[in-house]
Amino acid sequence: MSVDMTTVFTTTMAVRDYECDMQGVVNNAVYQHYLEHARHEFLKSRGLDFAKLTEDGIIVVVVRAELDYRRSLRSGDAFTISVTTKHESRLRLTFVQQIVHARTGAIIMDARIITTAVSAAGKPCFPEELAALL
Repeated sequence: MSVDMTTVFTTTMAVRDYECDMQGVVNNAVYQHYLEHARHEFLKSRGLDFAKLTEDGIIVVVVRAELDYRRSLRSGDAFTISVTTKHESRLRLTFVQQIVHARTGAIIMDARIITTAVSAAGKPCFPEELAALL
């Protein structure tokens, strides 16, 4: 996946032992937790909070997750996660993310997390709060 947008946020994390499977690599499902953590931190860096958005009647939901696993992380590995946003369509915001091994610079994962928002009444919407992330 070629990312042609400017990265707007990056955070660093490290693999914990309990996130690894029997082969000694990070379990595939754990990568989605890493990606979600980075998105939440990105929102906080922009003055937004998922819980507050929900409280305000804006429910942001993932409608599609495209994950391209390139390499594996192992216990103790440090890595960075970048977040870039893209207006996918009238009602969809995409988070383009990449996980990179901190020491080697190897790309571990490319991801596109496509989201939408619905109002408290259940109607699709694209609120100003999300538009401000572009």
